[in-house]
Amino acid sequence: MINKYNVPLMRNAFLDEDSVRKDLAEFILNAGKFSMGDQCRKFESNFADWTDSKYAVLVNSGGSANLVMLQVLKNLGKLNEGDKIGFTALTWSTNVFPIMQHGFVPMPIDIKPELLNSSYDQVVDSIEKNNLKCLFLTNVLGYSSDLPRIKNYCDSNGVLLLEDNCESLGTILWDDSRTGSHGLMSSHSFFIAHHMSTIEGGMVLTDDFEVYEALKMARANGWDRDLSENTQQKLRTKHGIIDEFRSKYTFYDIGFNIRPTEITGFLGNHQLKFLTQNIQKRIENYSKILKACAKNNNLIKFNHNLHKSISNFAMVFIFKDESIMLKSKEKFDKNGIEIRPIIAGNMTKQPFYYKYNLPKQKLPNTEFVDKCGFYCGNYPDMTNEDLELIIKSLN
Repeated sequence: MINKYNVPLMRNAFLDEDSVRKDLAEFILNAGKFSMGDQCRKFESNFADWTDSKYAVLVNSGGSANLVMLQVLKNLGKLNEGDKIGFTALTWSTNVFPIMQHGFVPMPIDIKPELLNSSYDQVVDSIEKNNLKCLFLTNVLGYSSDLPRIKNYCDSNGVLLLEDNCESLGTILWDDSRTGSHGLMSSHSFFIAHHMSTIEGGMVLTDDFEVYEALKMARANGWDRDLSENTQQKLRTKHGIIDEFRSKYTFYDIGFNIRPTEITGFLGNHQLKFLTQNIQKRIENYSKILKACAKNNNLIKFNHNLHKSISNFAMVFIFKDESIMLKSKEKFDKNGIEIRPIIAGNMTKQPFYYKYNLPKQKLPNTEFVDKCGFYCGNYPDMTNEDLELIIKSLN
């Protein structure tokens, strides 16, 4: 299929696509198995090392990563049905769905346009007004809240913190920490348009061993096959499972079948070798666009005080009013630059939110960004001509 855009949201599924396809074909021809195995475990280990995390659990999508994180909090008794979870109002559907599916109460938190995320004060205000037991913050398109300060507040006040880092892999904060390293768990996505691709695929990171074991169990049917020998023995002794014959078909807690395939693991290991280079090229691209944005008085300027480097897969533009946005949208369309709303806009305006009568809040800033913003792609194989066309469209 021929893409009608000069600058599509994404151009290729992989960095150096021809080489990846050849290597993948050879792997498929020679692989002994395709269900989750050595390639997946190797990718988990390699990704944990790359992100300076203790543990990584590979699943079949970023959405599944969000789903299993919330299930684990329930399985471990860290949250109970009816508990309120605050979420970034500018987000994706699969951040809110698991909150609902597990019987928790989703509470939207407004953002600051110049941060693209909820500020520290907005987060603390929502926790205290709504008696939140947990935060599920989305690190939006390379940007984030002040995660080090928010983590300190949560630790001091017994509030659980989760991060959706699917859009910000590689962003470095003011204290040299990474986005995705502050929550009890964080989710990552390897969908084709993201920082690195396994076609579909997701990962959960954690530094907590108990959570790590619970994630592996919830990923695969609620059984103990992937757990450490010590954890297995404790479970089997507790529940009176005395022989191997029964142990493989004993289910200890609520789980899913969201396991990845060896193809996911192979692609992850293949693409991880180029991730640093991949991210650096996106940072360079975005830096050129930000210089052009600084000259455009019709754009909201982002606050970069919280970050040392912004790693994203999209160029974000928020205009000062909707009429300017619509004119700019026409320019981008005319020049063949594919654009889309910022994530999915104000999540509380989605049809499902009304259908299930979920809690409403006044979200003026999220609504403003929804009406006055859009984004285009940012990927390593962008050319100078692509970048110049985006800059021309901004001017």
